Order: sequence, then C-alpha cells, then structure tokens
Amino acid sequence: MHRTLKRFTAASTLLAAGTVLLAQGAAWANDPIGGAGFIDDKGANFGNAIDKSGAAVNLLWIVLGAVLVIFMQAGFALVETGFCRAKHAAHVVSTNFAIFGLGFVSYFLVGFSFMFGGYSATIGKDAAPVIGKGIYTTAFGHAVLGHGSTALLWWGGFGPANPKIYDVGILAFFLYMVAFMDTTATIPTGAMAERWKWSSFVSWGVFCGAIYYPLFGAWTWGGGWLSQLGNSHGWGHGYVDFAGSGVVHAMGGIAALTGAIVLGPRLGKYGKDGSVNTLSAHHIPMALLGCFILLFGWFGFNAASTFAATDPRFTVVAANTALAAAFGATTAMAWVWIRAGKPDPAMMVNGMLAGLVGITAPCAFVSPGGATLIGIFCGVFVIEAVWFIDRKLKIDDPVGAISVHGVCGIIGVLSVGLLADGNYGAGWNATDNALADPVGTGVKGLFYGGGFGQLWSQMAGAFVIVFVFGGLSLAFWKTTDKLWKGGIRSNEADEIAGIDLPEMGVLAYPAFTGDGMETPLPPAAPKPATKPATKAKPLAPTEVG
Repeated sequence: MHRTLKRFTAASTLLAAGTVLLAQGAAWANDPIGGAGFIDDKGANFGNAIDKSGAAVNLLWIVLGAVLVIFMQAGFALVETGFCRAKHAAHVVSTNFAIFGLGFVSYFLVGFSFMFGGYSATIGKDAAPVIGKGIYTTAFGHAVLGHGSTALLWWGGFGPANPKIYDVGILAFFLYMVAFMDTTATIPTGAMAERWKWSSFVSWGVFCGAIYYPLFGAWTWGGGWLSQLGNSHGWGHGYVDFAGSGVVHAMGGIAALTGAIVLGPRLGKYGKDGSVNTLSAHHIPMALLGCFILLFGWFGFNAASTFAATDPRFTVVAANTALAAAFGATTAMAWVWIRAGKPDPAMMVNGMLAGLVGITAPCAFVSPGGATLIGIFCGVFVIEAVWFIDRKLKIDDPVGAISVHGVCGIIGVLSVGLLADGNYGAGWNATDNALADPVGTGVKGLFYGGGFGQLWSQMAGAFVIVFVFGGLSLAFWKTTDKLWKGGIRSNEADEIAGIDLPEMGVLAYPAFTGDGMETPLPPAAPKPATKPATKAKPLAPTEVG
C-alpha cells in the first residue's frame, strides 16, 4: 500500500511538471500564429512585460479555469435533478449533460466568431478591448454591424475556417468562454424542468450557443457599445461585469423566466382555487452535493477571469467569492428559519448560489466588506424572490433558477455601480475619458465617490438584459412553440406518468413506475422439483477413476 502511494505521488508530480513544460513549450514553439500575442493591462506585449514562462503559466491558468467551469455542469446536474421528482430524473440530468455538446458545437461554429471577432490589442475607443483588457495582437475578424464604440456584432469566420483562430491564445480564450456559455444555456433547464419536450430543448441549446449568448456578449465582453459607454457617454468605465453576473447568469435567468411563462406550471402545482402546492424534491442530499461542486467550480469562474496568474488580484477575487457564498448560505438559513420556522436545506443551497451569482460581476472591484454585504443581501433577497415568483406571480420554477440567476444576477450587475471601490480596473474597457477615468483610477461606484456614471452603465446593461433579451427569448419560445408539432411542452399523459420513459426511453430509477411509486417485486417463482441425487457406485479396486 505504501509503495503504491509513493508511485502515485511520483507519477502525479511528473504529470504536473510535464503539463507545465508542455504549456510552456506550446506558448511559443510550434504555434502557427506565433503564440506571443498576449498583452498586459497597459497594452504591452507579454514579451515586453513578463518572460515566456509567465505567458505559459497564464495560459495554463486560463485552461485550468475553463476545466473548473466545465466541471460546474456536474454541479448543475445534481442540483436540478435532486430538486425535481424521481419520475423525471433521467430527463432532467440528460438536459444538463447534453447542453454541453449542443452549446459547444454551435458556439464553436458561429457563436465565438459573432462575440469576439473584433479582438484587437490597439487600446482605444475604436478598438475592441475584450472584457476590459486586450487579449492578443491581431483581430481575427471584422465588424459587420457598427464600428468602434457603436459596434454591435463581429464576424470572424465559420468555425475552424479562419486560420487565425489556430493560435494558443485564441484557443485558450475560446475554451474558457465556451464554458461560460454552457452555464447560460443550462440555467433554463432547471426552471423548465419536468415538462419540457426534448426537441425544444435541443433547439434552445443551439440558439443559445450560436446567437443568444454571443449577441449580448459582443456588446459587453467583446468591446461593443455597452462596454464603450464610458467613452461614448462618459458613464464610468462603461458596462463592467468581471465574470458574468449579467452576461452569464442574468441572461440565463431571463430566458428561464420567459421559458417558464410560455411552458406554464407543472400539473398539480396550482389549484383552481389559487392554492400553491409543493411538488417535493426527490433527493435533497444530491442537490446539496451539487451545490458544493458548484462552489468549487466557481473559483475557476471568477478567479481565472483575471486571465493571468501573474495578476495578483485573483487572490481578492477568490476570497470575495468564498465570502459571498458563505454569507449567502448562512443568511438564507437564518432568514428562512425566521420566516418559515425551519432551516430549509433547499433554501440554504439557493442562498449560497445567490451569493455566488451576486459577487460574480463585482468580485474584482469590491472589498471583502462589500462581498459580505452582497452575500447577505442576496441570501435574503433570493428567498423573498422565490416565494414572490411562486406564490404571487404563479410562475412555476422547480429549482429557483429565475431567482438565483436572474434576480441575483441583476443585483450583481448593479453592485458594481454602487460598491466598486476604485482600487482595480484603471483603463477598463479602454476608457479614455478624463472625467470618467482619471489617471490611476479604477472602477468606482456611487458609494465610494464615483458619482452616478458607473451606475448608469450598469443600469443600461440590466435594462438590456431584462427587456431586450427578455423580449428576444420570449419570441424564441413562442416561435418554437408554434413551429414544433404539439408545442414545446410534453403531453399531459407523459407528464403525469413521468417524462423519462416517453422522452428518453429509460427510467432513472427502474425500481419505480412512471408515477414515481415503487413497483412491488413479483412473488418469487417456486423452485422446480428435483430428484434426489443418485449415489455414485464405488469403484472396484482395479478400476481407475
């Protein structure tokens, strides 16, 4: 046992060392484009800012962050499946599994090109700074709608057709961004669970990866018009969203809201007299385990969004992420205990996720005290939002995705405009307006003397998410509901029995029938009568056996 452990330790050490060396070599050795296309905060090429080993470490940092975010799909799958009923479990977990491939393929073929075709290292208001900072030296596409600070969309070629994409920096960035896209795409699978037709789900995965997520992403993270509000209107640093409270979570949350409205509530959820019925989760431990997995992956979501391990701000980001999660979960536990008399485990999960969603946009720009406030506020607000949406609006959301991602995503977006303390983000979004971005001043919110400018930019982004992309997602759901034969909802008989068998062809739990009740085992068959064994004839002394 001891020898096996030593061998495993040695092998792991060699593998880790080999990974670093391979990444280091890949950064400049055999890259067909050059591999030295990274730039620092001031626009200087990495070759002038840090050595090639630092560039390799930063590449490795991005890829590891992408892997952590991809692993979050497992967390989403467990949370959503655990919060739903047993008779739909195979369908719910399959949507979380399949969305990875559906979104990945469509984002690779067209979405990434639409969102980031304007990559440029020329820092200035006519460039696409890409999530606050330039990423590489040569744009691989061109604007197709607008230009400079008014750009709406870029085009960089169909999938692998553009040879400029074959670059170590671009591919690392693509991998990270496609993982974020899958998070947006998977959020409606929770709110629309237990009654969503599989064919409709597939169309959503393709639409989200190809059009829905890339369009808002181009306006914000790709250097489009929302990111340039600081230059065009003098509103702070333009729309700022460090890791995606708005771009990822609120965008998924608003699509979940409109989708749940079009689908309607699950059968039996609301009585004709207006009563609200509880359709109980089938596996609470599964949901809590999934939440812990999401917490783990969220450090890749937020901290790796520095895009550089050489940027020490990632320590602040990681600590703020953990603080908001902890205070969100603890506050939710206390609040639901006070309001309902029991420390509901499901609400503890939603409280932790609410804190994580709320801190995702401001995590690099706020102090630990600000992260604590965001966690506390989201921990309370998510519970009230879940109850309001369920009991007052009568919108059925089995997992609370609309409240967690939609409501708290908007809170995170606005928090930047209120709580950013000015210690980080100087020149963010290539802002060159002297009033909006004095020399050396980072992103600063209203409560820290930044005035209303940054808040206006954040409010503009929130408005676009709720109304523009709320309208776009509603149009998508209604259009597909008309186009698909029988609409986007499973038929009533299948929903009553459980959509696992009719939609997926399997049962998640074969010991259960379609109505969620355990199937009694058939009586044991009687054993067939057997004749008594015949005694063997003893061998004669001269016989050989």
